[in-house]
Amino acid sequence: MSPATDTPRPAIGLFGGTFDPVHYGHLRAALETKEKLELDDFRLLPAGTPALRTSTTASAAQRLAMLQLAAADSSGFSVDDREIRRSGKSYMVDTLLEIRKESGSAPLLLVIGQDAANQLDRWHRWRTLFSLAHLVVMQRPESTVGWRSELGDTIQDRLVSSVAPLRESPAGCVLPLTVTQLAISSSGIRALLSSGRSARYLLPDAVLEYAERNKLYFAAQPPKG
Repeated sequence: MSPATDTPRPAIGLFGGTFDPVHYGHLRAALETKEKLELDDFRLLPAGTPALRTSTTASAAQRLAMLQLAAADSSGFSVDDREIRRSGKSYMVDTLLEIRKESGSAPLLLVIGQDAANQLDRWHRWRTLFSLAHLVVMQRPESTVGWRSELGDTIQDRLVSSVAPLRESPAGCVLPLTVTQLAISSSGIRALLSSGRSARYLLPDAVLEYAERNKLYFAAQPPKG
């Protein structure tokens, strides 16, 4: 783990994703995580060109716009668009290197879901992530822990059971964090809208209205109400 710093700086939370589209499952998990970690600086980080996906349905600019609309109604969130602005594939290690240069010794808390964490050893330069940030793994009641070989050993060596160690060093710990399970997914919303059904109450009205105006995800004119 990284050594403790003499003058701790405020921690920064980073919650990445494709957000195609952003929905209440994302936002509720982000809010609970922000509150449990007692963070004033909590950033939603949309991927520009995701490295582990072939494509997104909405463009990077459209996903950014929807996320900004959602964050405008959510107290305490900001949107960091650096991966949208950066050319090439979006590698989290590059993003963390940038933010580390900007933030000095501040603790960086990379927030990901258990499913993504199970696949962390597929990420570009995944071992380097632990020297740049702490990892906060959101676990829902139905989450399945599935660390593989070296990744499992690496995680096990860094596990902590409380928030306190995350404040004491810039990077290196892994904290499992329980969050509420909401059975909402971006793929499910896209399927609803493409079939002409309503997705209202699954995502912010402003996001749904943006998708309607820009004819995103719709195979036909969506129903009103």
